[in-house]
Amino acid sequence: MSVWIFGYGSLLWRPGFPYVEAKAARVAGLSRRLEQGSPDHRGTPERLGRVATLVPAPGAHVGGLVYALAPAEADAILAALDEREQGGYDRVTVRAELHGAAANDGIASFEAITWIARPGNPWHLGPAPFETMVADVLEARGPSGTNVEYVLRLSETLVTLGFEDDHVSSLADAVRAALANRPVYSTRT
Repeated sequence: MSVWIFGYGSLLWRPGFPYVEAKAARVAGLSRRLEQGSPDHRGTPERLGRVATLVPAPGAHVGGLVYALAPAEADAILAALDEREQGGYDRVTVRAELHGAAANDGIASFEAITWIARPGNPWHLGPAPFETMVADVLEARGPSGTNVEYVLRLSETLVTLGFEDDHVSSLADAVRAALANRPVYSTRT
């Protein structure tokens, strides 16, 4: 029996582990929000980047990918993901359902493992006005790259997978607009 991982943030474009197959899926009752601070990947403890977590949202669905792990490799992969997601995230089990063309595989729903950063963890940023979120994203950079890259890649990947996410796309649009309006400085005198 396969172990399934549900990815909804950077696991969508950079899983970083071997898997047997990946399929589009969604989870009911949750919504993706960039309310978690990243002290170790897209920011630093001094300048947290904004990364995705899942928050309760009755009637909503969050889209992502489920990855089937080979049973012999599952324990090592889960341990590595626990390390990767240590910045305020807890391992939880969610009920996923296949989405789009993958839904024709005859599986109604199944349990998948994911990581959620809940309010109260040391790096939780919570909701904020879009202007604040954009400023956070523009300034944060960590060992895995800029927070700008994270937000734009997340938005682009969701579009490619056929998922609508107003929160992510609106933030990505606001970040693009802010980048386009940044002053250009010349070093010539």
